[in-house]
Amino acid sequence: MSKFLVETHYTCTFKIVHELDELNEKALSEVDNRKDGKVEIVNVTVNNRKTKRSDGKKDVKSDLENIEISHNKNNPNTEKLKTELTNKDKNKTIKNKSNLNEKRFQMPDRRKGYIQKATIGDHKIYLHTGEYDDGKIGEIFIDTNKEGELVKALTNNFAIAISLGLQYGVPLEEFVDAFLDTKFEPSGKVYGNDRILSATSILDYIFRELAISYLGKEDLAHTPGINRSIEEDKSEKDDQFLKIVKNITSKGFVRSNYEEKLVDLSDVRINLKSKN
Repeated sequence: MSKFLVETHYTCTFKIVHELDELNEKALSEVDNRKDGKVEIVNVTVNNRKTKRSDGKKDVKSDLENIEISHNKNNPNTEKLKTELTNKDKNKTIKNKSNLNEKRFQMPDRRKGYIQKATIGDHKIYLHTGEYDDGKIGEIFIDTNKEGELVKALTNNFAIAISLGLQYGVPLEEFVDAFLDTKFEPSGKVYGNDRILSATSILDYIFRELAISYLGKEDLAHTPGINRSIEEDKSEKDDQFLKIVKNITSKGFVRSNYEEKLVDLSDVRINLKSKN
C-alpha cells in the first residue's frame, strides 16, 4: 500500500460573531474573553498543494482532495466556499493542460543567418538573425554603440524576448504589426541599408528590415527590389542545384531572391590540361 506526504498552504479569513444582551462599554471590553462566539469562514485561498509519494515518485493531487475546514454547520458561506474551490481546481487543471501543449522549437546548434549594419543619426545598429533549417527566422540579436549600460541591457533582453516568442510559435507578422512605425529617438535617415532609407525609431527600422527580408513585404521598402522571374512557391520546378543553394544560404540575406542573387555554374565544365 502506497503512502503519501501532503503539504498544503492556505490562507483563511474568518470572523467571530457574539450575541450580547446589552451593548455597553463593559460588555464590549469582555468580548475577547467570551467562549460563546460563532466562527464564520469568509474566504479560504489555497496557495499551494504538494503531494509526494513515499517511494520518491511525484503524484500531484487535486486541491479539493482531503481538505477539511472547521466551520459552523449553519454557515451560509459553505456552498460559496465549495464553489470557489471547485472553480479554482478546474482553472488550475486547464492551465496545466495548456502548459503541456506549449512547445519550444529549439534552434539548431549550427544555424544560418545574416548581419545587417546600419546607422540612424549617430547611432550604429547591428542586427543579427538566426534561422531554422527551412529558412524561418528563430532569433535576433541587437548591438548598438554610444549607448549606456542600461540601454544596452534593455536592448539585449528585448531581443531575447522576441527570440523566445519566435521559438514558441509567435508569427513574425505579429511583432511587425506591434512595433512598426513606433516613434522615438534616434530617428531619421538610415545609412547602410539598400532597402530602407528612413525610420521613425530603432524598432521601426529593425522590424521593417525583418518584414522585407523574411516576409517579402515590399510595400515597407523605400527602394524597388529585384523583380522575381519565378515565384517562390513553385518549388517543384526548382532544379537540384537551386534546392541545394536554399539549404545552405540564408533566406534573409538574399531576401528570398535566390535565382536573382546567384549564378548557376552547374553546367560549366573546365578542362585543365598540363603542358609538357
